[in-house]
Amino acid sequence: QVQLVESGGGLVQAGGSLRLSCVASGRAFSVYAMHWFRQAPGKEREFVAGISASGGRTIYADSAKGRFTISRDNAKNTVALQMNSLNFADTAEYFCAARPWGTPSTSSRDMVYWGKGTLITVSS
Repeated sequence: QVQLVESGGGLVQAGGSLRLSCVASGRAFSVYAMHWFRQAPGKEREFVAGISASGGRTIYADSAKGRFTISRDNAKNTVALQMNSLNFADTAEYFCAARPWGTPSTSSRDMVYWGKGTLITVSS
């Protein structure tokens, strides 16, 4: 069993930056591929970024490429999402998710553990 707790959300102006963090409790964090998904009001949950268990491979949604960076610290059981150049379309609830295999996936159906989310609101 893995519990995931996100933090770092809030209100930010367009063009600004935020850094999200997700802390995992439980055993064997280093064998999980970790991910960030988001869900805007009235829309389906969508993939944002993923990182392999070792941290050696990262994948991004097209909307995140060049602006967001996912990273992890297996010694601290944490995964982070650095978000730059935020725009209104980035407004959403952001969720941390874990997949108990080493390679990341873009599909929410492959995730086994989810956090409760942290809200980001980008203002104009």
